[in-house]
Amino acid sequence: MNPPADHGVRWRLIGFGLSAVGSLLFALKGILIKLIYVYGIDTTALLAIRMGLSLPVFAGVGVYEWYRRSPADRPDIKSIGLAATVGVLGYHCSSWLDFEGLQTLEAQTERLILFTYPFLVIIFGRVIFGHRLRAHALGGAGLAYAGLAVMFGAEPARLNPSMLTGAMFVFGAAATFALYQLFARELILRCGPALFTAIAMSAASVSLITQFLLTRDFGDLAAPAPAWRLMVALAIFSTVVPTFLMSAGTARIGAQGTAIISTVSPLLTIILAVAILAEPFGWPEAVGTLLVVGGTGLFTLIETRSQRRAR
Repeated sequence: MNPPADHGVRWRLIGFGLSAVGSLLFALKGILIKLIYVYGIDTTALLAIRMGLSLPVFAGVGVYEWYRRSPADRPDIKSIGLAATVGVLGYHCSSWLDFEGLQTLEAQTERLILFTYPFLVIIFGRVIFGHRLRAHALGGAGLAYAGLAVMFGAEPARLNPSMLTGAMFVFGAAATFALYQLFARELILRCGPALFTAIAMSAASVSLITQFLLTRDFGDLAAPAPAWRLMVALAIFSTVVPTFLMSAGTARIGAQGTAIISTVSPLLTIILAVAILAEPFGWPEAVGTLLVVGGTGLFTLIETRSQRRAR
């Protein structure tokens, strides 16, 4: 029996709300990281603390998802190993590059560079799997990267070596996250969204903690109380909570709906960066933001309609 129409509308509205709140919390990430770096915290130490605080939650979800399924519905060892490997790529490599870039890059610029990763998914899909390149993807990518060119070209201060190095780190983060998205799709179908996320995040947590233990001293974890409060907030409100909110939202409105809602995330980051971090916002930032968000939003809308017509 199909649910009543009003229940269906309410179900989707809840999904949009969950995705919107998740996007807002993810938008806080760059702001919290910049505030934490004021206290001299190292990138590797910060990531080890973030994932160490998050690991019990993700591991607990993984155990729950595993034992609530019948043995026939559980993924095989190969799928688990691949999910863990892809998780290290997406949440260890990408996160480390992103956090390192934020050492010198503004939060709003970091978010806009990361926001171009859907186009890298298309490019890698063409190179690795031979997927067809679509005109709207190339047009959207052109607009987005033109926006970044405006932001850097119109502001000479952004062309100094430290800012450009930070931008390259963040672009590397976008590239590795694009690869994660490309390889994760099949594994999510095999494992299910919740179990895949738990495996991927747990594996990344263990690898990041191992990196810290091999390269840093425990003294690097020393930080004043305000820094620890910010790091706890980063782990809870910009890692664990939005991950599950976005998953719940996607279950109600689909990946395309979640992608469209996520286009507000850079705008929220910019508002918070200007209000909290006092980052500059002039015409280059305005034009750059319009082109990046517009290009990505246009690509997402056309891609969503194309997939609906194909069904």
